[in-house]
Amino acid sequence: MPESLNIIDLITQASLLVQIVMALLLLASLLSWVIIFRMSARLGTARNFDQQFETWFWSGEDLAKLYQGVQGSPTERQGLEQIFYVGFSEYLRMHKKRQPKDDIIDGVERKLRVGLGRQQQLLESGLTTLASIGSVAPYVGLFGTVWGIMNAFLGLSQSEQATLATVAPGIAEALIATAMGLFAAIPAVLAYNHFTAKASRLYDSRALFCDEMTGMLQRETSIEIPQAGTQVSQTNQSVQNSQSTQVNGL
Repeated sequence: MPESLNIIDLITQASLLVQIVMALLLLASLLSWVIIFRMSARLGTARNFDQQFETWFWSGEDLAKLYQGVQGSPTERQGLEQIFYVGFSEYLRMHKKRQPKDDIIDGVERKLRVGLGRQQQLLESGLTTLASIGSVAPYVGLFGTVWGIMNAFLGLSQSEQATLATVAPGIAEALIATAMGLFAAIPAVLAYNHFTAKASRLYDSRALFCDEMTGMLQRETSIEIPQAGTQVSQTNQSVQNSQSTQVNGL
């Protein structure tokens, strides 16, 4: 490549506006890669934590003991662990107040939905930025290209002799802006689609866990009511037997 068309020289010799556009695109590219690495680590960690907690949850351990095991600093709980903590806390609170069964289940479902939504917001943090970079960066690069080509033709109009060597540097520097825009946008779009799919799968898995937990608490609540009724019946029967014994003794 001739020295006059060296990429570094084209960037340094470009107009101020085109250089600003290139700098913005470079910053956008760096930002998108930072978000990509962070989201990749966050989603991987969230998946591992959810799998570990589900294994613990379905191990057959009592829910009350499981609840005691997850108590601690709120910053240490995440994912399914935090969702379970929020839902079971509401269950214990309403059960302590002896609320009706339907009210208890409705309250638990609301808390589980809130916990699920908050965890999903934390999980998807950064996706909006990736989407913005992926959609805006090509247009920013195109703006730099249009401006550079305009300057190239303006310079060509002032030249006495129009040759390819005269117009090529201006067009080349303009096309570099488009290339940088695509360089920033393509990884951002690919990462956005990939992370959106992974976050959606995690959301579906967590939503299924919430449904299973609600069903489990509903069965426990249904079992407790007949047991209470049986205890009352046994108490009444004991009272009746005691009264019959006293009458027979008389």
